[in-house]
Amino acid sequence: MRDMNPNSTIELEPQHARDLDERLALATRDDTARGLFFNGALGAVRVLGGDAAVQRCLVAAGEKKFVDFFNYPVTAFLKLAFTAAHVMGPQLGGFDGAVRRMGVQATADFLSSAAGKTLLLLAANNPKRMLGNLHSGYRAAVSYGERSVRWTGDTSGVFTMKRDFMTPPYHEGVLQAVVEAVGGKNVRVQGQKTGPLDAEYELSWQ
Repeated sequence: MRDMNPNSTIELEPQHARDLDERLALATRDDTARGLFFNGALGAVRVLGGDAAVQRCLVAAGEKKFVDFFNYPVTAFLKLAFTAAHVMGPQLGGFDGAVRRMGVQATADFLSSAAGKTLLLLAANNPKRMLGNLHSGYRAAVSYGERSVRWTGDTSGVFTMKRDFMTPPYHEGVLQAVVEAVGGKNVRVQGQKTGPLDAEYELSWQ
């Protein structure tokens, strides 16, 4: 791993730096996310990169710590997540693999919360019901975006996200983990960007 001076600045690959800048430019002060997502990402970074890597992510986000159920600017989460993906990428199959890992971790953390446990209870181990209710879970966790699902079969559908700040690999991880949490097997999720902050996710399971 490269120099891990906690006060040094991460230099992202040009395409990732452009992507981050574009997303930051579209955010407003009203766009927030729960602290538990920040802490989940930091937990994964600590395992793979140690405390120095965590400190670099905190520096990038401009915060010293996060409280799970407080709301923080999504701009801070974007900076933290892109830095974390850069740090973890070499051990997780690249930048996108690290972002997907953060999506999986975010889901685990959210489903352990009171809102997440309610969502699991309503789903009753039914992936289709879980995905149908997932928009309410997002509303409990972030202040921005619109989500909907269109079914293409009993165990397949297209999940649409509009004005969501995270990249498709992140939500591929989220959706896979959500379906697996309610018993779905052999889950497949493929995201495709359809606009600056919009994407569609084809998903299926057994």
